[in-house]
Amino acid sequence: MTKAELVAAMADKTGLNKTQANAALQAFIESVTTSLKSGTEVRLVGFGSFVPVKRAAGTARNPRTGATVQRPASKTARFKVGEGLKNALN
Repeated sequence: MTKAELVAAMADKTGLNKTQANAALQAFIESVTTSLKSGTEVRLVGFGSFVPVKRAAGTARNPRTGATVQRPASKTARFKVGEGLKNALN
């Protein structure tokens, strides 16, 4: 599902128009991003959690040349599936 398809589905289910649904989705994305940037987990009970993770610096290998390169420390996010979503999928 693309973002446009998600906006259309949200608009159909909520009765909002596509502009309002897009604004709601954008606000959700910005809120989650801001929270993860500050190091705070976003937990949606029954759906899942977005968790900020710090990756330590290390070594990596260039798959094309096989050369070893240093990888800097970085931040990323992980998604942990909630029990409700897991049950809905199985």
